[in-house]
Amino acid sequence: MRRNSLSPWLPFIGSLFIFIVLFISFSFFFKIPPLDFFNASQYKNPKNEIIYLIQHKYVDDVKLSKSDSSIDNILQQLDPHSVYITTNELKSINEQMDGSFFGIGIKFNIFKDTLYVIDVVKGGPSENAGLEIGDKIIKVDKQTIAGKNFTEDSIRTLITGENGSKVSLEISRNNQLLSKIVERGLVNLNSVDASYMINSSTGYIKISSFTLQTYHEFMVALTDLKKKGLQKLILDLRDNGGGILDQSVEIADELLEGDKLITFTEGKHNPKKEYRCRRLGQFEKGKLMVLCNESSASASEVLMGALQDWDRATIIGSRSFGKGLVQEQFELSDHSAIRLTIARYFTPVGRCIQRSYKNGEKAYYDEIKNRIATDEKDSMTPTKKDIFFSSKGKKLLGGGGIFPDYKIFEKDRTLFLLDSIWDLNTINDVAFHIYLGQEKDLKKFKNIKEYDANFKITEAITTELSNSLSIKKEIANTNTFNSLKEYIKQKIASYYFSENEFIELLNAHSSVYQKALELSK
Repeated sequence: MRRNSLSPWLPFIGSLFIFIVLFISFSFFFKIPPLDFFNASQYKNPKNEIIYLIQHKYVDDVKLSKSDSSIDNILQQLDPHSVYITTNELKSINEQMDGSFFGIGIKFNIFKDTLYVIDVVKGGPSENAGLEIGDKIIKVDKQTIAGKNFTEDSIRTLITGENGSKVSLEISRNNQLLSKIVERGLVNLNSVDASYMINSSTGYIKISSFTLQTYHEFMVALTDLKKKGLQKLILDLRDNGGGILDQSVEIADELLEGDKLITFTEGKHNPKKEYRCRRLGQFEKGKLMVLCNESSASASEVLMGALQDWDRATIIGSRSFGKGLVQEQFELSDHSAIRLTIARYFTPVGRCIQRSYKNGEKAYYDEIKNRIATDEKDSMTPTKKDIFFSSKGKKLLGGGGIFPDYKIFEKDRTLFLLDSIWDLNTINDVAFHIYLGQEKDLKKFKNIKEYDANFKITEAITTELSNSLSIKKEIANTNTFNSLKEYIKQKIASYYFSENEFIELLNAHSSVYQKALELSK
């Protein structure tokens, strides 16, 4: 069936750079207090306001030099996650963290100066107006955008607006021009990507981030699975860059019994604050397996750390990112903002999840890149002070991220390898173009299992790939090129099938997922 749910960021999109951008966007504890604790007029500009905030809120002492002439110079003396946010960036980030915005409910891609609809939000304004995947948008409110080199940001500006306002679209479908009037409305951005029963007793839930809607989405999924016989749960936090702490804590409360400590935070200007279980949870018993990788960060690490410390869950995968800094977002007088680290957070037994950033920001992010490049030949060697013990005496490691109980490194190196040869955006453009040519043939597959077993990358598709990416003959028969073809096959599936089905396809080829199934027996 045609896919019509909004695709969140999936394990197979983007390069490391995209991951970092997403990580910065999602991994913080979301608060935007007014600057009412000091007289803003006394400081007059964002730079002075930032200096004041660092002196009175930052997690550590920082000696700022008089030669610090710019905001960038000031922030370079802090940790990698304290960042300045422009006015435009702030609006976009707030929408992501709210989990909703006012728009028309499509995901699009610009291919050769033409805007293609690559996803339509289920139940959203565009689906109600009859838009479909593959539609080409020619005009927006009579303004021609096809062939005009519009940027993605400028397109978003055109199609988003006030709730209830209308936008006129001229689209091309099957070489016919159609007019559509779409009434802008609330578009929900789901953070629970998938939930389904694997067998009669084992269920699966994947959470991609923690937004204001995540706990509610999780409870809807959990309740549905319990009605279907859920006794064992696989919770997938792979590639979850974090988000709102409270949502992570609420989910932990559903999985831990009693009044157990979930996490605590502490900083120079912030006294110790504990987060504890408060109520009877809906899945306090039954086997629990949690999947993670090096892109699991922040609030997802809080959840994993609590479950591991209390021996509630088995963690499977690779060491998590290691982001354990509590951040607060302060809006400045010009409506920009600074996201400032105000404390560190710890697991119940006292493990600080934050890994070292003493060698600078580049080395900090390169450490993740090197894990992927070397198949997780982890350079970190925990010291005696990094050794802790769970509630039942199991040895735990601290000092940077959550170390899994079963280490299985499966971060798909396909993207890493491909991006070193070809631009991933170009590859994704080619994949979408191939999908458009294959759409009629896809209808013969009743489900994604049939697709996985029977869809082949034909000689014609191979030729198109080679021509589009200018692939040299010496590359055409290598493992890298075979990985490219497999990636294209998965990408095509992502455009056509539902979110649940697509993730089932990825899991069918996942060694981490298969290990969780084995342990659930």
